[in-house]
Amino acid sequence: MDILLATKSSTPIIGQIASLMGFIMDGIYRFLNLFGIHNLGLCIIIFSIIIYLLMTPLQIKQQKFSKLSAIMQPEIQAVQKKYKGKRDQESMQKMNEETQAIYQKYGTSPTGSCLQLAIQFPILMALWQVIYRIPAYVGSVKDIFTDLVTGITNISGYTEIVQQFMTDNKINRVSLILEDGVATKNSIIDFLYALTTEQWESLKNVSEFSGLTSTITKTAGEISPMQSFLKLNIANQPLAYIMDFIQGNGPLLLAIIALLIPLLSWATQVANIKLMPQPSANNDDASAMGNSMKTMNTIMPIMSAVFCFTFPVGMGIYWIASAVVRSVQQVVINRRLDKIDMDDLINENLKKMEAKRAKKGLPSQKITTQAHQSVRNIDKGSSKANESTKAKQVNDAYEKARSAKPGSITARANMVRDFEERNKKK
Repeated sequence: MDILLATKSSTPIIGQIASLMGFIMDGIYRFLNLFGIHNLGLCIIIFSIIIYLLMTPLQIKQQKFSKLSAIMQPEIQAVQKKYKGKRDQESMQKMNEETQAIYQKYGTSPTGSCLQLAIQFPILMALWQVIYRIPAYVGSVKDIFTDLVTGITNISGYTEIVQQFMTDNKINRVSLILEDGVATKNSIIDFLYALTTEQWESLKNVSEFSGLTSTITKTAGEISPMQSFLKLNIANQPLAYIMDFIQGNGPLLLAIIALLIPLLSWATQVANIKLMPQPSANNDDASAMGNSMKTMNTIMPIMSAVFCFTFPVGMGIYWIASAVVRSVQQVVINRRLDKIDMDDLINENLKKMEAKRAKKGLPSQKITTQAHQSVRNIDKGSSKANESTKAKQVNDAYEKARSAKPGSITARANMVRDFEERNKKK
């Protein structure tokens, strides 16, 4: 697998965010350096914790929408059932209006979670770039190779020498970038960062690099402890350690630790998925969607484990650390959401919606709190008396809203209620 470690991402937005995150990662390394700690594996763990903690507000907003969406779904599905099979323009328009009325009633919109996802996606992609290409974004790491890279690039024919060395030592984790037929300095950093302890020793034996022996020793002495995590080189692949043991060239302990990386990646992601709120299946479409999600939730952790075998150990550490952080984060969010009164959440959403309209100079929607049913009474009751009380409370709320101006959001919400009543009578 080819990886370009020292080459920064040029993707718009993601590249800029990755540079900012690289600054944070470099700051973490420099901070640990004050205490004499030089370990990139630990930096990756701390980095993952900090980034996901900073994204907690986005996670909370997304989970609030998910919980609110679960309450809205029966009403939305009722509207969809009402217009099922009708594809004429008038029916489609009415269905959209009634659906929009439901979202307005709860103070949200169909794109309620899209903004959070749109913000999180480039952040996560940038996070991936920083972990995957540490020398490109962490100046403290890149600087370690400066003297050796200068020495190598001053040797005539160094590109062919490095390429032959990579072939002889089966180094396929990096790819040299050529400009005018010669490898760039960043490519040489890629090459050096990917070397194992044994390969550093082999590099000293290259006759053309004989004058760089002391510099090679010095560079290897600095970078090797930084890359070591639980005796594994974070730039190496778990599969390489396992294959070394199978071929009789490596110790059993390293093979076991290497095997734990993909296994823990799988286990932690499964735990994280279990903690995520799962959508309820109230109809055939929802059931089909639920089955698709279940399949995806099964496959994704397995794919993560498979990738971990051939990706650098550092990526596996990131996946495990981030999954643990998300799991702890989800436990806290779940407890917080369980304590939130959904009526209060709806009222809060309505206030925010009106504030946004006021900011844009638009008139108030005038959606009263009576226009939406009491969420407390949606919870399943255990007796018919409770169900009767709930129905009466919902009915009273709608009766208070019947004086709404025709064409208003409240009037549209009443349309949904009328539809539900007609269905009950059938």
